[in-house]
Amino acid sequence: MTENTFPVYTADAIVNFYRTEVLTGQEAKHFTKSDLTPAPKPEAVQTLYMRVLHLLYRFRPECHSMVPLLENIQYPEYHEAATAIMSVYVRMRQFLPMCLVYDFSLNDLLAPKKQKTLTVLSAIMNFLHFRKQRMDMILEKQAKFRADMDRLQAYTRGNLEAEKKIEMLTTIPPEQQAEADELAAALSELQAATMHEYQEVNIKNDCIAEWKTKIAEKSQKLAQMKVDVSNLKEDIGKLKSQIVESPEELKSQMEKMRENVKNIKNSIKETDERVVELQNMVQSVTHTEAEIQQMYNLLQDLESSMNNTKQRQEMNQELTAQYEKKQKELKNLCIEEGQVKRAQGMKLDKESKQNIRRQMKREMKEQHVQEVLGQCNQIHQKREEMADKIQEISRETQQLKAKIQSLRDVCSKETEKAQALYDTLATSMDDLHRRIDMHIVDLKQNVVKMSANL
Repeated sequence: MTENTFPVYTADAIVNFYRTEVLTGQEAKHFTKSDLTPAPKPEAVQTLYMRVLHLLYRFRPECHSMVPLLENIQYPEYHEAATAIMSVYVRMRQFLPMCLVYDFSLNDLLAPKKQKTLTVLSAIMNFLHFRKQRMDMILEKQAKFRADMDRLQAYTRGNLEAEKKIEMLTTIPPEQQAEADELAAALSELQAATMHEYQEVNIKNDCIAEWKTKIAEKSQKLAQMKVDVSNLKEDIGKLKSQIVESPEELKSQMEKMRENVKNIKNSIKETDERVVELQNMVQSVTHTEAEIQQMYNLLQDLESSMNNTKQRQEMNQELTAQYEKKQKELKNLCIEEGQVKRAQGMKLDKESKQNIRRQMKREMKEQHVQEVLGQCNQIHQKREEMADKIQEISRETQQLKAKIQSLRDVCSKETEKAQALYDTLATSMDDLHRRIDMHIVDLKQNVVKMSANL
């Protein structure tokens, strides 16, 4: 007891703990520190141990005082007082090694000592703390297991729903299969037509760019020619004012000027015609651009639909990955569930075996009770027979009383002699008891010294 693996608590802490955790009702109110210190009361210590056994093993305190009905027990009422103490002692001897207490004796129940009682109660208190912690851990694990089972059920439902959605998304119904084929063919035709239109539009754009460059060059030439014509008119006006013109030269110049004007008018007509052609070309290009815009919008719609299908495919892949993960988790949970079921099956087997044993014990008890009742009936019959015999014996006793009276005188003399012998024996026995007590005190002192040395 000197090297304990558990802390030895104070009397106040022990009283508070047992009043709140073990005892109930009036027992908790009446249990005080004076029951443990300075000298523990045997009744209080015994009730504490009974309540601890009831808390741990559901063994009620009144069951300790039940005497088994056996044939060979005579006068069972003499055994009732000792049966309760012996039952508590036996069960505490079985229980205390779990609390790391191995030196529990019968003297700890009949005449408990303060330090030993405090260490035993501290060991039980430490065990109850450990039991409470383990029960809390088991309850947390049970709650987690239930939550995991609920999550597993939710995951399985989600997996089934996801599988149904994947089947709905991946499988095309036969009614829409023809439409899907037509849409795919129309899509391929549209792509080919758009490629052809893009090529034509690019060619037309190149031609338009060339014509625009030519028109710009010709407009620059016209502007330059207009500037040259205005400069020529100014030069002609200056020359007219300076030179006396001859009619022949004027005619030749006028003809040249007329030819130049005709050439300019012809070039302007050609440019106007070309501009009209270009405007027609531009209108046709704008019309084709509108058609191309429509085709572009259709292509965008197709691209959005393709993107949606890609997104659905990605969602399908993610769902398949999640489904595989959930299947792995489900397998792990199934393995855990199988282990739990095996443990539960083992527990159920143990409980069934215990129930069978209890049933067998009950049947044995019932048979024993019936046998005892039969014996009681036989005893009643024998009692009646014995009553008859007693009446006969009473008659004989009256006859014997006379003889006994004569013998009493002789016995009185012998009793006087026996009394003298008894007195001498009593004195010798008292001396022996005193010597034994002194020897026991010396042995206890030696044991204390040995324990201190150890």
